[in-house]
Amino acid sequence: MNFIARQCVKVIKNEITNQTHVCGLGRTLSYKSAYSLDNLYPKSSLKLYTPDFAPEDPNVKFNGFIPMDQLQISYSRSSGPGGQNVNRVNTKVDLRFNVKNARWLNDELKPKLLEKYSTKISKEGDLIIKSDVTRSQQLNLADALEKLRTMIREVAKPPPQITEETEEKLRKRHLKAARERLITKRMRSDIKRSRQNSDSDF
Repeated sequence: MNFIARQCVKVIKNEITNQTHVCGLGRTLSYKSAYSLDNLYPKSSLKLYTPDFAPEDPNVKFNGFIPMDQLQISYSRSSGPGGQNVNRVNTKVDLRFNVKNARWLNDELKPKLLEKYSTKISKEGDLIIKSDVTRSQQLNLADALEKLRTMIREVAKPPPQITEETEEKLRKRHLKAARERLITKRMRSDIKRSRQNSDSDF
């Protein structure tokens, strides 16, 4: 056995002794891109969880903090193209929670959410968000959470303040519309009156 063959056998033996499962040997010795998740995030488990910290300012209506343990998350099969992976893996995410009973939401935001997104509210009062944009379960879950954050931030925005110039423009626009409506109504009335007079001549 030459030197290169002995070195290969030595590497394989070390890998087998270091790995708890022999099936992980192929993945360990396989090529990994410099942009793979293992290289970009070497200490990450790629699992979403709720951090153990309290929001810095409790007076803020919403700061992006969503407790994962207070959400109902279910997975199902995605529709559309995707090969056999679609039939084997539950990648579609169904995220829901009860708006009225959500302790992590500000009380001012709850009625706004119920009013603005009434089409996404079930009879039980659950806000339902679905995502199947990718073939990855974790990416779909992250997309659903981002949708939820966007929806909450939309209702948390303060109402736009109308300036005096805008109010004056709106007032003139309403007056012009009312004036045009009265002119059209008067013209229609004159046409009807002329028809009645023409009928009486015969």
